[in-house]
Amino acid sequence: MNTPQQLHVPVLLTQVKSVLAPKVGETYLDLTAGYGGHANEIVLAIGNEELATLVDRDENATKGLNKKFKTAEVIHSDFLSATRELINRGKRFDMVLFDLGVSSPQLDEAWRGFSFINDGPLDMRMDQSQSWTAAELVNRSSEKDLSQIIIDYGEESAKTANRIARAIRLNRPIKTTAELAKTIESTLPRSGKIHPATRTFQAIRIAINDELNQLRQTLELLPELINKDGRVAIITFHSLEDRIVKQFLYERSRSGYESDFILINKKPITASSNELVYNPRSRSAKLRAAAKIK
Repeated sequence: MNTPQQLHVPVLLTQVKSVLAPKVGETYLDLTAGYGGHANEIVLAIGNEELATLVDRDENATKGLNKKFKTAEVIHSDFLSATRELINRGKRFDMVLFDLGVSSPQLDEAWRGFSFINDGPLDMRMDQSQSWTAAELVNRSSEKDLSQIIIDYGEESAKTANRIARAIRLNRPIKTTAELAKTIESTLPRSGKIHPATRTFQAIRIAINDELNQLRQTLELLPELINKDGRVAIITFHSLEDRIVKQFLYERSRSGYESDFILINKKPITASSNELVYNPRSRSAKLRAAAKIK
């Protein structure tokens, strides 16, 4: 049986190594380390596990990281809390990586409730110690609040979001991912390859894990976390994340004398045609990177 580490293939690995350009003796912070796919390659390049700090809010992932890396510092935390802690400790790094995607084990393990492909309980918590679940959001939120979540985080039109929210309210309680997907499909029939529940599942996951607010706040703290000449690489998987990252890096690199970053790549880097074949989940990945100039 494959382990989670074997099942998860890190996206844009070659491109991440290229923009971070790791050198022997440099320090590395992975704020979404997952099962260590990117971290393993960077650690090999810097030559010492003790120079790496690996963060993940998923306890299963941090258990795997502790087994894989014997001397790296592993922190079980969301990346915003970890960033604040590290800054308070006076830590700075030469390289910082965010990989904002949901890991393959999270998607593939039905009990985690992230995907409608594998039926499971409505959960979607990246941190299992968190009390608020997708089931509670779906079954307790008002129709109006559900609609707004689907508009804001699923990028559905107001008309579509209202239809979905109404269908959810009328079919509650909804306990499993399959039940939610069927409820959505009943009011929004499938057209094309994309399942009509895809955007709503994205919206609920983002809301449950407070993903966009965490990202915005962490980006604002980045200048305090990176050494001069240090590099940051950020992989996004949907337009909401990418828009936030693009705007932050643009503003911090276009402020004249007040700029503290310079863009490493002006346009997002995407997967090669070869990677798309062996790692289909890389198809929506975008990599942006910048270097700290002061």
